[in-house]
Amino acid sequence: MNKEIKIAVIGLGYVGLPLARLFSTKYTTVGFDMNKARVDALMQGHDATLEVADDLLQSAIANGFKCTADVEDIRDCNFYVVAVPTPVDRDNNPDLTPLYGASETVGKVIAKDDIVVYESTVYPGVTEDECIPVVERVSGLKYNVDFYAGYSPERINPGDKLHTVEKIKKVTSGSTPEIGKIVDEVYSSVITAGTHLAPTIKVAEAAKVIENSQRDINIAFVNELAKIFNLMGIDTQAVLEAAGTKWNFLPFRPGLVGGHCIGVDPYYLAMCAQRYGYNPEIILAGRRMNDSMGEYVASQVVKLMIKKGLQVNGSRIALLGFTFKENCPDVRNTKVIDIYNALKEYNIEIMVYDPWANTVVAQREYGVEIHNELPAGEKYDAAIVAVAHNEFKSLDVKSLLKENSVVYDVKWMLDGAADGKL
Repeated sequence: MNKEIKIAVIGLGYVGLPLARLFSTKYTTVGFDMNKARVDALMQGHDATLEVADDLLQSAIANGFKCTADVEDIRDCNFYVVAVPTPVDRDNNPDLTPLYGASETVGKVIAKDDIVVYESTVYPGVTEDECIPVVERVSGLKYNVDFYAGYSPERINPGDKLHTVEKIKKVTSGSTPEIGKIVDEVYSSVITAGTHLAPTIKVAEAAKVIENSQRDINIAFVNELAKIFNLMGIDTQAVLEAAGTKWNFLPFRPGLVGGHCIGVDPYYLAMCAQRYGYNPEIILAGRRMNDSMGEYVASQVVKLMIKKGLQVNGSRIALLGFTFKENCPDVRNTKVIDIYNALKEYNIEIMVYDPWANTVVAQREYGVEIHNELPAGEKYDAAIVAVAHNEFKSLDVKSLLKENSVVYDVKWMLDGAADGKL
């Protein structure tokens, strides 16, 4: 590209906004999102996802960074980055609707010799077989003749203030070797951790989707170990600490596996494999194990209550944490909802306390009332520590409970003070 690069980032969520802010430190950058309320809040200098600090965002805006919901504002850009969600539907089938919509948006504004780079997690082939045809249809331009493409999978870790976007090595790729080099140069100019240029777009897509699938399978293994050792009366944490003294033992921990990546990406890979006539047994077995953990936690709590002679029907339980991970307001695909729903079947009254969760989003998406502050003076028959928020480290959980109550520690936060834990 023998012209000044102007970047448009399409999708200003957990992935798009930090990336757009980072690009704006070196290039003229416009962030586009269809959610006008989100755009207005960003232009006022606040990111509700808390991924970009207010001072960083306000500084970027002062230096020319712009967020918009008007597609005309990105027409004069020439390097488009798509960072929209790629969820699964109720049947765990990949939902490419946001990608199709973003591709139509790109098609409306892309011009000759421009580049569009996709960051959304997909299975191999989606960029070139699903997204690019949409851009071609809407724009009337021909792929690899009039415009070009790349794929650079997102590696954002929500809530992590140490491993921010510029500090995580980035995989890049392009639709031709020359375009691959251009895409890599653009990213490497702002990613201090460096980049890895993959030989093809499909290789980059495959690399992304197996990263989280590998982690999902490893967590599934230790979740199964936790179930086995609980039956045997053995402390899973003590076992893993002992095994961890070997240099090549992988330090995974049991837990709930939700969120927009680890709990979703394996389904993208599985569906792709099935299209080629292969049934991915290990991948899907891992998903089944991890998807069962919410109900498992609920059943363990009920068993502990029965052993203590507590009345389960009509009891009151404090569920501590609702987001999909610690120190983050993101409730997408949270598996805490599985604990909640399973307990509801026992006619249990549940108080959900999460100082990070967006109460409006939780009510809209799950129909669950969330308390950002603990109700004063309330006492409960049991408490479940479901998310490892920093606020819970100093919380006196016992002070919330009645006599002869149950404490279940999903996140190993209570130093042996719990009646049960994964």
